[in-house]
Amino acid sequence: MESIRATLEQAIGLLVELARADVSRLDDESLCQTVGAIEQAGRLVDTLRTRGASEIDARSAYEAGNAGLAQRHGHTRGAHLLEQLTRISPAEAARRARLGAAIRPDVALSGEALPARFPLLADAMIAGTVGTDAARMIITCLSQAAATAAGGSIDAAERALVDTARAEPAEIVAVHARVWREALDPDGAEPRDEAVRRRRAFRLGRERDGVTPFTGVADPTLASLFRTAFVESLAPGATPRFMDETDARAGTTSSVTRDGEIIESVRDPRTPDQRRHDILTGMLTAALRNANAHAETGQIGSLRPTATVMAVITLAELRAGRGVGWIDDHDEPIPAHAVRKLACEGGVTPILLGDNGEVLHLGRTQRLFSPAQRRALAVRDGGCVWPQCSAPPGWCHAHHVTEWENGGRTDIDNGALLCPAHHHMLHASEFTMKMIRGKPRLLAPPWLDPAQLWRPLGRTRATMAATL
Repeated sequence: MESIRATLEQAIGLLVELARADVSRLDDESLCQTVGAIEQAGRLVDTLRTRGASEIDARSAYEAGNAGLAQRHGHTRGAHLLEQLTRISPAEAARRARLGAAIRPDVALSGEALPARFPLLADAMIAGTVGTDAARMIITCLSQAAATAAGGSIDAAERALVDTARAEPAEIVAVHARVWREALDPDGAEPRDEAVRRRRAFRLGRERDGVTPFTGVADPTLASLFRTAFVESLAPGATPRFMDETDARAGTTSSVTRDGEIIESVRDPRTPDQRRHDILTGMLTAALRNANAHAETGQIGSLRPTATVMAVITLAELRAGRGVGWIDDHDEPIPAHAVRKLACEGGVTPILLGDNGEVLHLGRTQRLFSPAQRRALAVRDGGCVWPQCSAPPGWCHAHHVTEWENGGRTDIDNGALLCPAHHHMLHASEFTMKMIRGKPRLLAPPWLDPAQLWRPLGRTRATMAATL
């Protein structure tokens, strides 16, 4: 006990000294290396936090009664004692205790020592190579699948996810974890989806000073419809939409050329929140007009949807009615029967993949990629393919991997989605991209990757699931 406290006091003293260091004096390479080392130190501290929290929670178990650690300090639960000791929120105290319990060795009733529920993850956290954000997602998803999946499958998934977490950001790890969960327990998606549906809600408040607040919780389909509409209308360079006359006048400027020609340009004067409000108003207005036209004439109204949502699923899973589909910009999947229902209702485009995650070949002789080709690229790439970029498909350019000027075809097998910033970076830097077996791969310059490995690109969930 004394040695642990003494070591901690020494470490705290060193960290205080480091916190006072002037990192502005570091050169670029040293700064990058230092930030990486700082993060590893932070991960180690987070591991100590979770282990300490789980130990307090274990010693405060309900079965211990008045002899429990929390009871002896005047608290009913270990999380409350931890909150007092650390001055963290109750929610954070509970999160630390749950995470620590998953990586904490256990003891059987016979007194025999048992390994942690996730021993590989525990070792990685103790080594400081995996952080708590990624660890929580791994534990959550594998725990959800553990009820029906075989133990060996859970072990394989843990090993793969820990390897991913050592190399990728927590957001990417979360995507992989959900894909593994659905591969291990495809039947579990249906009850999870039903639980989500039951939580859907919309509440309109009372009008105050001319404005009316509203709140609610959207199910996956509605959330994806909203996000897709917002992304398309708020994308960089997009033409302003759903502006009333007042905003249009405020954002219109005129200039006169040397030839006396008057040129008008429109700049959207609205804030992003105001634009989203007006997009939602426009969508509701369009839906009401269509409904009225259908009621009066029996024909569908002239207005068409302003956004296309894609639900991606393999053909085999759609036919069997099992497995899951993945909706644009939504983390959690939906069951196969829900995808079939959406396809019947309209407003959502189902994209079918083969057993290996391949998409339909849509070769063209034209210079620009067609809308159908861009949808296929969105399915395969999931957005900007640049590592760790989260730009959605609607914000991306369709890039010719082999340039059109160099004989490159406008074809799925020669296209990749890149956001404007990374599209420019690819052309202006020494990064190289090429297609390998129908998928884009990236080669970093030698000073960034001495091993010179072609890194696979893309982050679509359905294709990942097909490879498991």
